[in-house]
Amino acid sequence: MSTMILTLPSLVFLAAHAFRLGSPGGAGFWLAVGVLAIAPVPWKSWALAGLLGFGAWLWGDIALALVQQRLALGLPWMRLTAILAAVTLLCLVAALMNFREAYRYGRPGSLVQGLAFLLTVVGLAIARQKTSFDILLLDRFFPTGGWVVVILLGWYAAWVAGKMLKPEDSAKWRRRVWAIFSAVFFLQLFLGLLGYERFLMSGKLHLPIPALIAAGPLYRGEGFFMIILFTVTLILVGPAWCSHLCYIGAWDNWAAMGKKRAGTLPGWTKVARWLLCLTVLAAATLLGRSGQPLSLAIALAATFGVTGVVIMLTWSRRSGVMTHCTTYCPMGLLANIFGKINPWRVRIASGCCKCGLCTRVCRYGALAVPDIEAGRAGLSCSLCGDCIAGCPHGHLHYRFPGLGQATARSAFIVVIVALHAIFLGVARL
Repeated sequence: MSTMILTLPSLVFLAAHAFRLGSPGGAGFWLAVGVLAIAPVPWKSWALAGLLGFGAWLWGDIALALVQQRLALGLPWMRLTAILAAVTLLCLVAALMNFREAYRYGRPGSLVQGLAFLLTVVGLAIARQKTSFDILLLDRFFPTGGWVVVILLGWYAAWVAGKMLKPEDSAKWRRRVWAIFSAVFFLQLFLGLLGYERFLMSGKLHLPIPALIAAGPLYRGEGFFMIILFTVTLILVGPAWCSHLCYIGAWDNWAAMGKKRAGTLPGWTKVARWLLCLTVLAAATLLGRSGQPLSLAIALAATFGVTGVVIMLTWSRRSGVMTHCTTYCPMGLLANIFGKINPWRVRIASGCCKCGLCTRVCRYGALAVPDIEAGRAGLSCSLCGDCIAGCPHGHLHYRFPGLGQATARSAFIVVIVALHAIFLGVARL
């Protein structure tokens, strides 16, 4: 009760400050945090500790700026300092008390959910503040309304993290939230096609083909936003882009799930994916350097994209393996190769009985017999974690240097869920 007595006034003061600055959305953000404070969710103390800690820093920064301003103008400053110092102290004490409650009484998994919430909020706040346009959709309809999106997506990230915590449920929930991301992405594209340009990131239409993330800049010599975003995800979560964040990959996963058990692809597909990747990148470069018309590039890209969908509906569905992602898509190979800069790995324990159950659930073809014998997933592994959920013996796990198995998995969930929620808010064409 004493924690709540300090927490709620601190949040009201922060909301009032945001409203005074002309940001009703910012005020809504802090009031929504107040709703979180009284909500019966186990992870709220971690979230409140982080947000109130930021609030204390914010008040301190405001106090310093105003005091310096008054000193420069020769105005009284003692009373102002006392008031802002009291508000800062109130916020700081509330943050510390929430941290104490979280540390002492937090339930298992609450830290994971709280961190997913905070990482999502911080990521979206930075994206909102640093971009030169309204990257959050609600800002385009209601100025400062993006702050409401920030808090709602933070709450959503904590919810998803909670669902992903149980290994036996993680594969199911990964597929569900991945499908949600893809549906939201293409709904915004559909609305853009209908003429509602505010649902598009730039107001200009682009083909929703993953290969164009790399091929587009090579052709145009500009437009590197998506390749930068792709690179950042590789640094943070390696090839997990392909199993959690790709708007098309969810389609291939749905198609492959049409067969109960994953099969195998012919050996020549491993060579074919290299040839396809090099061909696409070389063609984009040559088309751009030779000055070919944009209409030709669009036609070739559209044909490539439609062919990929056909592969999903036929080959992926028959084989049970995500053939589009593991053989046809250049970005899949680039993610597998350059994702190695990230230390996240799926490893097979030495006590593995080689029952082959993981092979049947891996839709990326990364756990063939040679991979199991080697004790690690193959190149096409996207860190989806389905094999971990599908191993009844507990012999598969995430590995990260310096972390135990359980901690590594929890840390991975925090980062990948936060990225999913952030992408849900910002990813559109």
